[in-house]
Formats: sequence, structure tokens, C-alpha cells
Amino acid sequence: MDRRIKFRHLDAFSAIVRANSFKVAANQLNLTQPAISKTLRELEEILGVVVMTRSRAGVSLTPEGEVFLQFAEQSTAALRNGLRSIRATSSSAGQLKVGALPSVATSLLPKAAMIFAEQSPDTRVEIHEGPHSDLTARLRQGGLDMVVGRLGSPDAMIGLSFRQLYAEEVVIVANPESPALGITDFHNLAAFRVLYPPKESAIRPLVARMLIARSVPLFDNRIETASPAFGRAVVTSDPHTVWVISKGVVAEDIAQGRLVPLRVDMAPTLGAVGIMSRTEEVPSVATRAFSNLLSEVCAQGRT
Repeated sequence: MDRRIKFRHLDAFSAIVRANSFKVAANQLNLTQPAISKTLRELEEILGVVVMTRSRAGVSLTPEGEVFLQFAEQSTAALRNGLRSIRATSSSAGQLKVGALPSVATSLLPKAAMIFAEQSPDTRVEIHEGPHSDLTARLRQGGLDMVVGRLGSPDAMIGLSFRQLYAEEVVIVANPESPALGITDFHNLAAFRVLYPPKESAIRPLVARMLIARSVPLFDNRIETASPAFGRAVVTSDPHTVWVISKGVVAEDIAQGRLVPLRVDMAPTLGAVGIMSRTEEVPSVATRAFSNLLSEVCAQGRT
């Protein structure tokens, strides 16, 4: 890169293009119009090309200017993100907003959040639980810094990146006294009420494909829910209800004997659990630190 190019050159160039006016851009940057014109001339001299032309209708980019614009805006955006990240290490570090899907909200995330709170006491952590579609939408809009949970469908992941932490199966669990515990064939589940993942759930497509592959029709006697509290309350009180759910949601219940997984083959539902973030954004120091901590917790077998 030519060391003569400064941030003020890139900022002025981008501001002029966005405003379609030298005068408006100058006001936005608290400069005089001659000053911003001079800055643009300096940039063109350094580049050795004309990047825009002026007319009564406003400004027009030359072909060279159109190419340079995307790199100029990427550079200024990266620099601003870097400055925000540095400020996040100060005593007023602010907050970290994490979206939690059910598969991690009761296992991995509580452990990581408690450790992070001790390591970064100046950063306030907010945990937001909800359906996959809602959390990823909020992530894209900037309302969350990351979402932790199951990988969604390709459509749900547009504009987002994914960093896998581990893989997890879906399980079908029942009350320890349920007659469903003897079931090994999915067709026999029709005799029970089934708590089934709703359409917006990340595990719904996995379960649906598995049932279709085994010629099992969608259960008529089903209640669709993504609520761990509702599912746990119903199944622990009703031996004639079974629950299709990510293993991470009920791992502690299984360990304590409150729920028992059915002996059916759920291997086709194995799916990735990890961290979702915005593709084009440089993460803050707090976001990177929490992401690394999640990886460490998984590596140490704390889940």
C-alpha cells in the first residue's frame, strides 16, 4: 500500500460518494468545501487516476473510482471496528449480547458465562434465549454480538459465519415410568403424544428428513414446541408423552435420571453446534474472548 494514503483521504472519498455532493460531505466531516476538494485531489495524485467527476447532477465515479470505493469503505470500516474493539478493553467496556439456542442455554453457556464474568468484570454479559430464526435475525441487524447453538439451514445462515464447537444428536426422551421406553421402532411412537420441534427450530429439518427416510409419517398426536420449560414439565408429569429435543437441552435431566432416552437410532440427526457471527464484521475484543472461552470449555470437557 502507498504510505501516502491516509485515513482522511479514504474518509473524504467515501463521504463524497455517499452524499453525492462535495458541500454536504464537507459539512458531515466538519471541513470546508475547498479543504475536502484538496483532499480528493491529493488522493487522485497518489493513485495516478481520476476517481470521480463533478456535474450539476452531483458526482459520478469513474470505472477506477468504482473499483477503489469498495476497498476504501472496507478499510475505513475495519479501522472503525478496530477502534471500537480497543475501547472495549477500557474500564467502561460496555456489554456483550449473546443469543442462546436451547441446546446450549442449559449446559455450555452458563459455565462459560460464569467464567467470563470473573475474567472480564467490566463487561456486562446479556444472554438472550429464543428461536433460531429470531436470534439470527437480531444478529444480522446488530442487536446481538453472537449466537451460540445449532447450525441453521443455508437460508438462515445468509450473511453469517459459523465456527463449530462440537456435534450433537437429537434424542427422544420420556418419563422413567413411561411404557414408551421399550420402543425401538419409530412407527410405535404414534401411540404416544409427541412434543415435536416447530418449523422455526434448527432441529426440525434434521428430524423430518430422518422420519421421511424411514417412511414414518408426521405424528398426528403432536404438540409443537421449542420451550424447554414446557417440554420438561409435560414429560416429567406424563408417562404417555415423549419429547423430541436436542440432547444438550436435557443432558442434565438424563444424568440425574429425571428423563430417559428411548433406544431408537437417532444418528442421522447429528448436527453441528457452534458460534454464529456477522460475516463482514471484525469482532470486538469481548466477542473474541468469549468465543475463545467457549472453545476452551468444550475442549476441557466441561459440557
